[in-house]
Amino acid sequence: MARHPELLIPASSLEVLKTAVIFGADAVYIGGEAFGLRAKAKNFSMDDMREGIRFAHERGVKVYVTANILAHNDDLPGVREYFKELKEIGPDALIIADPAVFEIAGEICPEIERHISTQANNTNYGTYLFWWKQGAKRVVSARELSLAEIKEIREKIPDGMEIESFVHGAMCISYSGRCLLSNYFTGRDANRGACTHPCRWKYSIVEETRPGEYMPVYENERGTYIFNSKDLCMIGHIPELIDAGIDSLKIEGRMKTALYVATVARTYRRALDDYARNPELYRKNMPWYLDQISNCTYRQFTTGFYFGKPADESQIYDSNTYVKEYTYLGIISGEQDGMYRIEQRNKFSVGETVEIMKPNGDNVEAVVRRLADEEGNEQDSAPHPKQVLYVDLGCRAELYDILRRAEPDVQE
Repeated sequence: MARHPELLIPASSLEVLKTAVIFGADAVYIGGEAFGLRAKAKNFSMDDMREGIRFAHERGVKVYVTANILAHNDDLPGVREYFKELKEIGPDALIIADPAVFEIAGEICPEIERHISTQANNTNYGTYLFWWKQGAKRVVSARELSLAEIKEIREKIPDGMEIESFVHGAMCISYSGRCLLSNYFTGRDANRGACTHPCRWKYSIVEETRPGEYMPVYENERGTYIFNSKDLCMIGHIPELIDAGIDSLKIEGRMKTALYVATVARTYRRALDDYARNPELYRKNMPWYLDQISNCTYRQFTTGFYFGKPADESQIYDSNTYVKEYTYLGIISGEQDGMYRIEQRNKFSVGETVEIMKPNGDNVEAVVRRLADEEGNEQDSAPHPKQVLYVDLGCRAELYDILRRAEPDVQE
């Protein structure tokens, strides 16, 4: 029997978690202030985590907490104390890669599900069965697996065991994300949450006897981004993902903005629901999905390893730029005297045309008629990041709607 998959969305902050929930997530994964693999993300304090879990649970959405570092000796005492705190907060699952961390979680908070991170290199059904016997509920498949391999895993593991797979977002150069480049070049360990993303840098080579003479690695006078992968996108292959027996469709991006999260969550939510309602409806609405998913910042798209080993067209050799079609302006967090409260994220001005992005899929154009600060002082523009403002849009908006501005043909 086909399994209707969960839509699992990343969140870097409490604001983004609430956005993910409102815009269609079935579950959200977050990191605390320690032991996750996104040290540069804002991440969650214990108070924010508690509030985020409450907010999500009230709306029937699960929250998973990442603790997927590859631990060193001096990490283990802190892991133990951290899990004691998480036990009191009550997330739905912990995402873990390290066997020692896995055992500590089972000892301290056995009532919380344990999921095995992609960092653990989960490439075969024997590995899945091993983790099942240890008490894991779910395993995140390695990005290097094809759909045929995942389908075979599904056939050879218990029905009660869950498969989670990445379906959208950045691809890592290294096997299952285990990279040494960052540590080697900068001393910041990707496997402990501090990756500097050297796979996005531009490279040339230098011959030992000719120092200072840089030669391109690829036939391009600008050098080459030899490690730079396109972004994964499987919005056009929902039937194949379901047929493979995947239980959770995971979006990459715990460093992303609320606009990115809202765009991807809303689009995949609609695609999944349309397919569940009627496969023909899903096929009919494909142009809308493809249009909407391109509205968020991305690096061009690939289907990764799902249909076999990628060829060179899955790489971007001549740049590391993103395609950016919209700029994130803010989220509506309240209303006062007909004006909407936002915490501004990028500059905009009175008289500009913006879009109100709604969870139901609608995008409503509006003109900024007035702007005022918290004291009621009117201003012509909003130049200061994170300034709290009140905006007159001349039309109706709702709590958690997102404001964005179209940026045609922009790369960054």
